[in-house]
Amino acid sequence: MSGRVEGVVVGDGRFGLHVRVPEGARGPGILLVHEIYGVGEYVLDVADALARDGYVVGVPELFWRVAPGWVGEHTEEGTAEGMRVAGRFDPAAGLDDLVASLNVLRGLPEVSGGVGTIGFCFGGTLAFLLAAREPLDAAISFYGSGVRANIGRIASVRGPLQFHFGGDDPYIPRDQVREVENAVAGHPGAEIHVQEDGGHAFHNHRSEMFHQPEPAARAWALTEAFLNKHLPVG
Repeated sequence: MSGRVEGVVVGDGRFGLHVRVPEGARGPGILLVHEIYGVGEYVLDVADALARDGYVVGVPELFWRVAPGWVGEHTEEGTAEGMRVAGRFDPAAGLDDLVASLNVLRGLPEVSGGVGTIGFCFGGTLAFLLAAREPLDAAISFYGSGVRANIGRIASVRGPLQFHFGGDDPYIPRDQVREVENAVAGHPGAEIHVQEDGGHAFHNHRSEMFHQPEPAARAWALTEAFLNKHLPVG
């Protein structure tokens, strides 16, 4: 596995796309969208894991306008600071940045086959919105707090879509998750999985505050099965 940073040029500047390439040097592409902590150890760990599975992974630096290079700690203080940073983020410009990043990822010489996206928390909402805007071979959204407010956009999703939520998430009440479940039930190609014992960010193994190994393992097994079906390697 190898890594590098590509540049993504947009109308008002340039930002980095962290790329991980599998040992086989070629594979389908995954645009991985970070949470409120920026491009830190956790999201890069996930990128490395996906690259070991055979994917070419790109992680864009979405906070480049409001906090260039910022990486938050997985603590109460770091979470509060991440929320302040995310509060200054322009979702419309950020979605444009994701589209630009997707175009760069598609054009990498190592990308062979389809392209999908995975997003966590803050990035879970953006991954869903990207899937509603761009044709993708697979889109996976982990506990996006803005999904329910934008769930009407599911009608625009043209590819396979998978949602993950925790049933015991203090940031996303269970009744809001139920609204997403109802919308998914009426949309072909979409599925939703709720780990009823899971809180928020249960997959984040870098956070003692949030990580829950058992819900994380179950959700990731579902993620891998979804990718193997819709965005297979080799």
